[in-house]
Amino acid sequence: MSKIKLMDELLANKIAAGEVVERCASVVKELVENSIDANASEIKIDLKEVGTSAIKVTDNGIGMDKEDAVMAFNRHATSKLKTEDDLFHIETLGFRGEALASIASVSEITLKTSDGNVGTLVHIAGGKVLQVENSDARVGTSIEVENLFYNTPARLKHMKSFYTELASITEYVNKIALSYPNIKFVLTNNGSTLLNTDGSNNLLKVIKEVFGLEVARKMIFIEGEKEDYKISGYMTYPEIHKSSRNGMVTLVNGRVVRNQELNRVINDSYHSYKPDNRYPVVVINIEVDPSLIDVNIHPTKMDIKFSKIDTLLELVQEIIKKNLHHMNHTPKIEAREIQKPKVEQLNIELNKEKSIVEESIKETYPNSTFQIGEEEIAYTSLKVDPFYTEEKKDSQLEKKEEMRKFKQLYPVGIVHATYIVCQNEDGMTLIDQHAAKERCNYERFKKELGKVSQNSIRPIFPLTYEFQTNEFIILKENFSVLTNIGFEIEEFGVSSVIIKKHPTWLPAGQEKEAILRILEAVISFEKNFTVEKFNEKVATMLSCKLAIKANDYIDMKEVEKLLEDLEHCENPFHCPHGRPTMIQFSKEELEKLFKRSGF
Repeated sequence: MSKIKLMDELLANKIAAGEVVERCASVVKELVENSIDANASEIKIDLKEVGTSAIKVTDNGIGMDKEDAVMAFNRHATSKLKTEDDLFHIETLGFRGEALASIASVSEITLKTSDGNVGTLVHIAGGKVLQVENSDARVGTSIEVENLFYNTPARLKHMKSFYTELASITEYVNKIALSYPNIKFVLTNNGSTLLNTDGSNNLLKVIKEVFGLEVARKMIFIEGEKEDYKISGYMTYPEIHKSSRNGMVTLVNGRVVRNQELNRVINDSYHSYKPDNRYPVVVINIEVDPSLIDVNIHPTKMDIKFSKIDTLLELVQEIIKKNLHHMNHTPKIEAREIQKPKVEQLNIELNKEKSIVEESIKETYPNSTFQIGEEEIAYTSLKVDPFYTEEKKDSQLEKKEEMRKFKQLYPVGIVHATYIVCQNEDGMTLIDQHAAKERCNYERFKKELGKVSQNSIRPIFPLTYEFQTNEFIILKENFSVLTNIGFEIEEFGVSSVIIKKHPTWLPAGQEKEAILRILEAVISFEKNFTVEKFNEKVATMLSCKLAIKANDYIDMKEVEKLLEDLEHCENPFHCPHGRPTMIQFSKEELEKLFKRSGF
């Protein structure tokens, strides 16, 4: 008797549900993406008990007739793919035809839909159709999922806490709202509104709703293109950063995606502008021909593969670094607290006409306040609007270039042998002597490491170092890198090396330890070794080791030399680890602190 039998369709759907419907957020994702594919301009997501009791998604899309409404719950039933060739030109968010069948197999579903004619109601429980009848004719679709995983208790048992489930849903809806600023999204849980966008196609307004006003105020518009890729979006000033990578939102043709290489390049582009354990807030939308990407990797369609990914990564890095280079990063101290505006009062309309006026004010008076609606908003840094012309953008970049280097500072004293107090016509500036010296050292070492045939010196006695066999193999493969920067290195017995010459710029009296750190830096990269990464790591390590420490007393001549060196740095505002080197107190703010002027 044959042992192989055709699997029951209901069982197959339950198995598929294990991949497609992992949690409540998976259901929300699939239903919302269907609404977007149905050309909806308004989508409302209502949760009860964070979706464990009920998830209801209502849209004003094109809707379905009765035949399609019933067919939609069959496995592999889809309106988005017709031929095999369509799989290589996917322009919709959904296409696999598995989501509704999988969801229906592990829950109870009530669907109401209409394409403008007679409406249809479909009721399904555990994958079985219980009811199909006429309903109201409101154009669009409303689908309610109740008792999720009621017939798969093992999956229900392993659901996360309510807080975790709600956080996951909110994260997804926030990102899809950023992906489609032209769609109005409303998310509620037990009647409480968690997100409400206006669908005005203004990405900055959605960023304000998702990340808050303070983040939106410190973002600038970015764009660029190269070969097959076009990029647009917003990035924050380095002073705005988060403890997790959730603030890095990457969108591809409107699809929320996960790509570790992209996230790594975005974060690395901010290197030395922020702490290493913090992450920037960046919203990047990538436009590319659908034939150059593959989203058919996993049923969730979150993972993606790119053709010519190196071109994309170079473009992202180039755009972010270019904008960072032209920013003024000196933190400003504000003496005045601004009352948070209520959401209903805040009306930042960045249409073409108003944005030109606002941009002009902010360019002329970057630290001033002006009225928006009934609220007074203070802008302390330049924010770029997506609607300006190319000529205006070039003008702004020139102004930022002028702002990038700080005005000449005159030292007047040192506090706690750590903070240098300076003044100029703009006010008072505090400089962290260790962070400032670190930055100067870092840029000097980066420059030295980039040269070939360095000046070298022979130690009185050659230095030997012993490593494990696997470490020695990696080191031996990269002898040429060390030779290029001034080392004379050779094998010395089994798994050992001898250093006969080393660069003259190594810290005097600490050469042996510095060389060990450099050799360890080569080994640590293993297969991912590149000269650029090596130079970066060595420069960062040595700059910290040679910097003036807190509580180290220095005289005014040393202070003046430090300020001079800092002025010539490419980025004088941050140490290599991303901490600020200086903080500015404007003359006006000092007067306010001492009540010498009105608020």
